[in-house]
Amino acid sequence: GIPYTDSRDANPGEVWEENEFWFALSWEIDPDGSLGIRQFFESQERPGERMTMDEYYDILFDKAVPGLPAAAEAAGLTPLQYMRKFGAFEVVKDQYRLDERPLTDAELEGAVPDENGVLRKPVTMESQPPLVGEAGAVGLQHQDGSKVFGWLSPSRKLELYSTTLADWGWPEQATPGYIESHVSANQIDRDNDEFVLMPNFRLPTLIHTRSGNAKYLNEIANTHPLWFNAGDAAAMGLATGDLARVSTEIGHFVARVWATEAIRPGVVGMSHHMGRWYQDGHPGSRWVMGKVDLTRTDDGVWSLRYKEGIKPFTSDDPDSERIYWDDPGVHQNLTFPVQPDPISGMHCWHQKVRIEKAHPEDHYGDVSVDVTKSREAYQRWLSMTRPGPGPGGLRRPEFMMRHVTPRRKAYLYEPARSTEA
Repeated sequence: GIPYTDSRDANPGEVWEENEFWFALSWEIDPDGSLGIRQFFESQERPGERMTMDEYYDILFDKAVPGLPAAAEAAGLTPLQYMRKFGAFEVVKDQYRLDERPLTDAELEGAVPDENGVLRKPVTMESQPPLVGEAGAVGLQHQDGSKVFGWLSPSRKLELYSTTLADWGWPEQATPGYIESHVSANQIDRDNDEFVLMPNFRLPTLIHTRSGNAKYLNEIANTHPLWFNAGDAAAMGLATGDLARVSTEIGHFVARVWATEAIRPGVVGMSHHMGRWYQDGHPGSRWVMGKVDLTRTDDGVWSLRYKEGIKPFTSDDPDSERIYWDDPGVHQNLTFPVQPDPISGMHCWHQKVRIEKAHPEDHYGDVSVDVTKSREAYQRWLSMTRPGPGPGGLRRPEFMMRHVTPRRKAYLYEPARSTEA
């Protein structure tokens, strides 16, 4: 019964529903419709006005969910009313072995098997691959002549041998097996107090680094300890509350120990939610950020040290004066070198670290980073990659998942693309 303009007026914390945001943004980009964008977000019921979320989901549920309109009609409801009442709709029952699903006539139209039995339709460099799979590939023809959907691999089969890895320069990884990582047991010298650091585990009460303005969540979880196996801690003379220096390849940070049986021996962990900081003269969320001094030596060593932690402050929200915690956490990420996986390019987050008792000059939250060592570490990881382009001048395999898939010609390395053009 309370009037509202959009979901920000109704959701706790003025959260704006994502779809509604995109609709609003489209109208800001194209206010008069001259760019041809606004028309796709205009109300069909009220021409000239922006489509509402009710209209959007009414159309979506009516046109894009097979079986839902009939089920809703049988219940005397519209599709939107049905989903509001029941919250879910089972589109297909007993859906197993999709790889053995016979292809439809529409899927088979124009498709011919290649030398490996993959059924393909004609494509050009202007064709657009699907979310997963190769452009034009629709299924697999078995030796008995049956034509099925198959898997979304290049062979449309469940591959125990990956021709992709072999063709792209990694033949030793083409069959399933263990790949020894930079934090395997063989790489960790436990006699030298080396550990595996998990810097990316999550607490159930915080959301990555996105909950800095969620005061209730920060009240629940507002400390940032170094999870340390109790046996390991005792062997090193460390106890809960003690400061420890955690050294990476390029620097170190200082954290507070929490000795617990809740983590495996040889492994330490720090959640990735905390460690926010700001400098004098720069704005920041005072709910979660500590003020720091940031310095750099002539030889490229950066140091960060807290001047003050979180403290109560006066604002329009009276709860800001009720803050009782002071720990902004430790910005551990600064001490991690860039570690791109040689095959996928993703960052390898786990770190090999050496732990010792804090030095006399160490303070909680201290961070030190040598940028020269950081670049050297990155260059070493980069040297483990193998040069491209791949087969046919491709930048990446076409069949691998990619959102907002471009046309096939975008997958070509520039010289190959010029030749193709």
